[in-house]
Amino acid sequence: MTACIVGWAHSRFGKLEDETLEGLITKVAAEALDHAGIGPDDVDEIVLGHFNAGFSPQDFTASLVLQADDRLRFKPATRVENACATGSAAVRQGIRAIDANAARVVLVVGAEQMTTTPGPEIGKNLLKASYLPEDGETPAGFAGVFGKIAQAYFQRYGDQSDALAMIAAKNHKNGVDNPYAQMRKDFGYEFCRQESEKNPFVAGPLKRTDCSLVSDGAAALVLTDTATALRMRRAVTFRANEHVQDFLPMSKRDILAFEGCERAWEQALKKAGVTLDDLSFVETHDCFTIAELIEYEAMGLAKPGEGAKLALDGATAKDGRLPVNPSGGLKAKGHPIGATGVSMHVLTAMQLTGEAGGIQVPGAKLGGIFNMGGAAVANYVSILDRIR
Repeated sequence: MTACIVGWAHSRFGKLEDETLEGLITKVAAEALDHAGIGPDDVDEIVLGHFNAGFSPQDFTASLVLQADDRLRFKPATRVENACATGSAAVRQGIRAIDANAARVVLVVGAEQMTTTPGPEIGKNLLKASYLPEDGETPAGFAGVFGKIAQAYFQRYGDQSDALAMIAAKNHKNGVDNPYAQMRKDFGYEFCRQESEKNPFVAGPLKRTDCSLVSDGAAALVLTDTATALRMRRAVTFRANEHVQDFLPMSKRDILAFEGCERAWEQALKKAGVTLDDLSFVETHDCFTIAELIEYEAMGLAKPGEGAKLALDGATAKDGRLPVNPSGGLKAKGHPIGATGVSMHVLTAMQLTGEAGGIQVPGAKLGGIFNMGGAAVANYVSILDRIR
């Protein structure tokens, strides 16, 4: 791979009542360029990740990035979308432009504003990331889709409520020290494990603490080719960046296997010439705790049906064998859909440059990222390594 991350920016995630979608986009775009030490005139291409699906009445948003600075006028700008992996789709398009020698500097932005949408509409918008002929009437929306996945997993492998609660508690504990996180509170295992008025069941065996948050937020990064990056303040290179797309209907695949995730990890590890044991940490797509559990198995950390052991024995805790979601993940950080994949790459780059503050994994050398769209439909894996 020839692309490197040389600068970034990240907004706080949450219910940002004083922000607009345009404001979120322009702020992180300008801050990322400044962080990289690159002027708007040097940008060759702009890629915006924005899912939307009805969250914003403004549905033609690529050119909003140009509002960050008049000098971005006439730069090619494209909006991309791939459900909850929209941010990683934007990153990948930027990488491909650099690999093709079509651009030397690419500005990638991911953003979403979700909280201004009424509750029932939020569920309807999110359900658009499922196969509507099969799942369009699912109660509780996309949570209901993953509730069905969790129920099926329990039926095949037994009740995993203890493991799901441990995953939720782990990620909330990690999120306490993330200044960008929407939910900076350590709820503890017992609260996450027990049904209560504050933690009711939402769909199937999934409780509120098993579900990621509805969020506003944005993140941005600057990509350059390696030769340019080595002259910059910092450079984090892509040892691998893989994309695997699977069937949309869950009826056409074993939904408990996350085969697209598995294949994306296999391809990325092979491309990077490393194994899971070489990774210092992983940021993975915990839209629901059952997703993180199945991802342990799909990435090869555990055999099918045995992912719970990793959660219960602390192997994926921040001080465990392979820390997973030291940022707090989507569970605590929040999940503004178009921003999530970009955020994962920003936070991983921060880890590798020793700039992650309270969420820093000591001695982090190599970081893995898995970002997923739909129920393991769009699957993106990146492996990042600092070279400067």
